[in-house]
Amino acid sequence: MATRLVHVTELSWTKRVAKPSDVLKPDQEIEAIVLGVNRDEQKISLGIRQLEANPWDNAEQKYQPGTRVKGKIRNLTSYGAFLELEEGLDGMIHVSDISWTRKINHPSEVLKKGDEVEAQVLEVDKPNQRIALGLKQLEKDPWENIEQLYKVGDLVTGKVTKLASFGAFVGLQHDIDGLVHISQISEERVEKIKNVLKPDQEVTARVIKIDKGERRIGLSIKAASYNDEQLKEEQKLLDALKPGDDLVALQHAFDAVGDKPE
Repeated sequence: MATRLVHVTELSWTKRVAKPSDVLKPDQEIEAIVLGVNRDEQKISLGIRQLEANPWDNAEQKYQPGTRVKGKIRNLTSYGAFLELEEGLDGMIHVSDISWTRKINHPSEVLKKGDEVEAQVLEVDKPNQRIALGLKQLEKDPWENIEQLYKVGDLVTGKVTKLASFGAFVGLQHDIDGLVHISQISEERVEKIKNVLKPDQEVTARVIKIDKGERRIGLSIKAASYNDEQLKEEQKLLDALKPGDDLVALQHAFDAVGDKPE
């Protein structure tokens, strides 16, 4: 009698089935399609997934780049969130495509399993069965027109969102964070950030540096009360610094955002 075999890869178009017992039970009656017959080995290859249409056949046309989609967050990983587009078909939102302005270390910071969200299709990779999605692409990048939103010398108000050993991050409008370097908090020397600032504390600060290319905004609390002449003097001091000494060099600050305040 010929052996009839349904290989694990022929059980589903979309699910990665580790073992047949995950989807089938002993003595379960099923329908299958004959895929091949090997007379020499007396084997008949069967497939179950062939009874249904392969959703990937139409994925490239149905989910073209730029298409807006809605669905529920099915799962979270360290690198992104999986959004269920339809039965058995997920799209992946990478952490780098969640926000234009915030450094997201883990998708759980802004998303949770079961959330219904809208996203934009970025790419469909049919051979590897991957659909890339983005949340931030639904909105304009505020840094494209940052000069219309903020100018050096502007007074801004926001809440402290995070403390680090080198300064404090302040949440501004348009979902943008600015950094108050520890040297820009007070005229007096500040030894420890936590001694003078607390999370959620509302502060008023002066914009003292904007670097569009590096996407950085430097703030100064001590300069909030400066007059124009004092601001010019402060700016001269900042401009005279070497790049490595820049008081508001936010690249390191944002990269090291996980640092704990001393």
